[in-house]
Amino acid sequence: MNIANILTLVRIFLVPLFIISLGYNKPILALIIFTIAGITDALDGFIARRFKQETTLGKVLDPIADKSLLISSFIFIYNSKLDVKFPYWFVIIAISRDIFILLGSSIIYIIKGYLKVEPNIFGKVTTFFQILSIITVLLANITYIPTILIQAIIFVTTAFTLISTFVYLQQGLKQL
Repeated sequence: MNIANILTLVRIFLVPLFIISLGYNKPILALIIFTIAGITDALDGFIARRFKQETTLGKVLDPIADKSLLISSFIFIYNSKLDVKFPYWFVIIAISRDIFILLGSSIIYIIKGYLKVEPNIFGKVTTFFQILSIITVLLANITYIPTILIQAIIFVTTAFTLISTFVYLQQGLKQL
């Protein structure tokens, strides 16, 4: 166990606190917790690379922490008592992408016995816009943000989510 892995575990433990804050309709607290989780994500990656603390445990826990936070954000913001939420179709698309990637990766691993994971720019941009959309929706429940801006961010996020899904599909088919 090292500092990077501890930060990843902190992020995992922040997920229930984030969900509870949404359940009690506390968007400011939810935004603070989400921001702290985001900072731990940036720090754990930086520390792991900078101080050569990359571990197998970290490689497993980090994506679990990331996806737990993002997926729970989409689901629980949609089902919250907040005034501004994600549209249902957006939640389905965002979660379906992750399920699709997980299933595809599992199939490749089962068939080939290994999996070569290649992060790409579309995946990174998708993650950026998903995080931006969560922050925007939480902020829209705290202060005024024009509806057109919220919708634009959600549509751009959706576009990158779909594009990255097809890029990962193409990479997966090449591996097979």
